[in-house]
Amino acid sequence: MRGDEEGRRWEGLADEAAALRAVGLWRELRRVEGRDGGSLELEGRTVAGFASNDYLGLAEAPEVVAALKEGIDIWGAGAGASRLVCGTFAPHEELEAVLARAKGVEGALVFGSGFAVPMGVIPALVGPGDTVILDKLSHACLVDAAKLSGATLRVFPHNHLEKLERLLATAKGRVLVVTESVFSMDGDRAVLREMVELKERYGAWLLVDEAHAFGVVGPGGRGLVAELGLEGRVELQMGTLSKAVGLSGGYVAGRREVMEWLINRARSFIYSTAVPPFLAHAARVAVELMLGEEGERRRVRLRENVALFQRLMGLEEAVFSSAIVPVIVGGERAAVAMSERLRAAGYWIPAIRYPTVARGAARLRVTLTALHEAVEIEGLAAGFGQAMAELGGGEFAEEAAG
Repeated sequence: MRGDEEGRRWEGLADEAAALRAVGLWRELRRVEGRDGGSLELEGRTVAGFASNDYLGLAEAPEVVAALKEGIDIWGAGAGASRLVCGTFAPHEELEAVLARAKGVEGALVFGSGFAVPMGVIPALVGPGDTVILDKLSHACLVDAAKLSGATLRVFPHNHLEKLERLLATAKGRVLVVTESVFSMDGDRAVLREMVELKERYGAWLLVDEAHAFGVVGPGGRGLVAELGLEGRVELQMGTLSKAVGLSGGYVAGRREVMEWLINRARSFIYSTAVPPFLAHAARVAVELMLGEEGERRRVRLRENVALFQRLMGLEEAVFSSAIVPVIVGGERAAVAMSERLRAAGYWIPAIRYPTVARGAARLRVTLTALHEAVEIEGLAAGFGQAMAELGGGEFAEEAAG
């Protein structure tokens, strides 16, 4: 009898799944058999991929691939346990030193993923009685970490400085302001200089997620904080090694004593197996490549590709903001339909839908990379035009951030 009752509870999942399918919110995994530059072998055919966050194309760079192989030869495949249990391997310290120099601060700490960084950092710094103030468009990992901390969570509309100041004026306890520097779904930038001035006025700390800026903007690709010369005024900079660096993992950078505190209090660092030393070895090489002449050459190509796509799409060309150019569709099912039309034409751009973005703001998030060829970008723009015409172009409003 008990088994029958539990079975009926689980049957409800099928109904919920059907409801998601009906409104265009069901997700499925797509098998990739291979890749070459910006192209993918997806479900038996070659398509040009415009969804990757590997903005500089370093995942396939010969120097990075060679460093991975070298790292395995030297260090083997795994880390064994957490760094507090099995020890910190030399590549971990070497990578953290390079990241700290790149971010213009005293120290850095590497985590297993970008998502794991705020899940450890934010609860280690604030808790009940404290306040986290968050930009409404901040990534899910930042939202989840703020909730996990137990601090009072306050949200201000995207880049709304007046609301941010009102929240700062009434915040209790330790106050942590959290924002991305380049926002992942719209590709626009935080009003970072003004936010720094506000948090300093009210004695708060600022955590800036540079995931989509690191490697792409700023001198040497060091990020928006560096571009604005704010390194000494931002308490915490975090980011990933899975975007422009082309690998995986995450990091936080700041004052040395804060890094030491996190080693003792950040649970997603303490209780997770360390990043494999071969990966840390390759990540150091990738970051150094990104910061050097080859990285700059790739950034120039990336900016040219973004400008070409914007021009072909009839979008207003502005000062380069990011590698992300969203095409806002609106309805979830319409976005899925447009994605399928483009896939049939040879272009892979999944539909981004609720809850990743707000309801009614579904989009195709086009990401350009340094590997894309002009002919691919021209074909994509033509594919958008055809898809809009086939699907009744009037219902699709294209917008690009930046």
